[in-house]
Amino acid sequence: MREGSRVVIIGGGPGGYEAALTARQLGARCTLVEDKGVGGSAVLTDVVPSKTLIASAEWLHSVESADQLGIVATGEPWRASFSAINARIRALAARQSEDIRRRLANVGVTILDGRAKIATALGRDGTRMVRAHLTDGTVRDLEAEVVLIATGAAPRELPDAKPDGERILNWTQMYELTELPRHLVVVGSGVTGAEFAGAYNALGVPVTLVSSRDRVLPNEDPDGAEVIERVFARRGMTILSRSRAQAVRRSTDGVVVTLDDGRHIEASHCLLAVLTGQVG
Repeated sequence: MREGSRVVIIGGGPGGYEAALTARQLGARCTLVEDKGVGGSAVLTDVVPSKTLIASAEWLHSVESADQLGIVATGEPWRASFSAINARIRALAARQSEDIRRRLANVGVTILDGRAKIATALGRDGTRMVRAHLTDGTVRDLEAEVVLIATGAAPRELPDAKPDGERILNWTQMYELTELPRHLVVVGSGVTGAEFAGAYNALGVPVTLVSSRDRVLPNEDPDGAEVIERVFARRGMTILSRSRAQAVRRSTDGVVVTLDDGRHIEASHCLLAVLTGQVG
């Protein structure tokens, strides 16, 4: 990449914004196109929000266990204000996104809010053309010597378990809930599923974790995963190993999760935390 090269980056997550910073360090003219907010899922719906949720949940669990250390509370017991927790999560995520946006702007990155795709036609001198459809309704055509696609990934949807944002949810929708679920079924026992299952369990929600594998966190260190699974079980979580979710449907006041062996689980909410190529 030579100095003065025109670079267009589609996607403002960690891959996109770090590439934009590097491009500017090398003297390139850089435009970044993002439609959901700079920082991507890591900042807005994944790492930052989930760790914030876990911090609140673990703090509440520590307080509830304080009597085991000889600390006795007087008056009303501590309780979780779920709407306040999620409001704080969204505020922290938005603040960090804005911090990243300011940093990019300060080093000279042009940020366009919208979606973009590479056009089939070439620009002048054989450069690539990128067409950006902006959120304000306008369209911008961008010429670039270098185009980087850094659009990340999205939650997988099962054919018979479509998220509706109310009772059947993917992890990007969990932070819109205003009340704690009465009973949460988590489908998927990878890192995302285990984090949400552990956090909601620590907040006092009955949780059923559906795992298609022999244990939770199947791709992590076996000894560490075994310890985490024992902690989950000790806290009252129901773990259904070697079980696959076949369908999730709405009921009158909740959801029914159907497993491939014919069992049915009734709950108030279901979180789908399924990775590509994996069911449960």
